[in-house]
Amino acid sequence: MKILIVLALLSSFLFASVDLNTASFDELVGLKSISKKKAKKILMYRKKHCFSSVKELKKVKGISKKKAKKIIKKNKGDIEVSECKKEKK
Repeated sequence: MKILIVLALLSSFLFASVDLNTASFDELVGLKSISKKKAKKILMYRKKHCFSSVKELKKVKGISKKKAKKIIKKNKGDIEVSECKKEKK
């Protein structure tokens, strides 16, 4: 029984979506086509901005429109965007 619970938790972790507004560096690097360098750039972008859609990856400095499309395509269903929690100034 314990093994089933562990497997269920592990599978939910393995197949969980990564939220661009809350993901850690390691979660971002775990996505296909996102290198450590790109993950850092996403985190830097996120300090000042919130993502309102996955398509906004193209706004991150160093991620072209073509590269953003590739990231989205390779991670279809694995990336999501939650509501922005930043305070508006």
